[in-house]
Amino acid sequence: MNRKKLLRLTLIAGFVLLSLGGWLLHLRVHPLAGDEENYIPFIAGIFSVCVLPALFWFRAGVAYAYVVNGFLVIIGTITMAHFSIVHFRGPVTLAGVMLNTTLADIALLWGKFIVGKVLFDLQFLHADADTVPGGRFFRYPNMGWWWVHLAGLSVVYSLGNILWN
Repeated sequence: MNRKKLLRLTLIAGFVLLSLGGWLLHLRVHPLAGDEENYIPFIAGIFSVCVLPALFWFRAGVAYAYVVNGFLVIIGTITMAHFSIVHFRGPVTLAGVMLNTTLADIALLWGKFIVGKVLFDLQFLHADADTVPGGRFFRYPNMGWWWVHLAGLSVVYSLGNILWN
């Protein structure tokens, strides 16, 4: 096994562990018996633990896994931030935001995103070369593309929440 394959295997193992940890944390906070809306994150967690690592393993599936993982992270970030805002108690302090919100869970999600991005970059962007990837910042697969989708989906989610309540 060459060094690149070993690195990919290690990153995929890290991806599985981050996904599994986040999924188990979610199950502890939102058990399936509590509400039927908890089934969607439950299924997304199974998908993240089982299907996405398999897609990351095969070259033909890496781009699909990267996009699906990115959108799962964005949707999870938006919904968990909304949950924290709705259920926040007490004065807004740095300690309160750090410890009494889903900020830690969102950090886990973005750690999972970063591992997926590194797997994508390792496969397609010739990580062994010393060149900086070019292209427009807001075009796929650059990070600007993800920031635009995070902002856009946040606006759509917020408008939907405001208009349909």
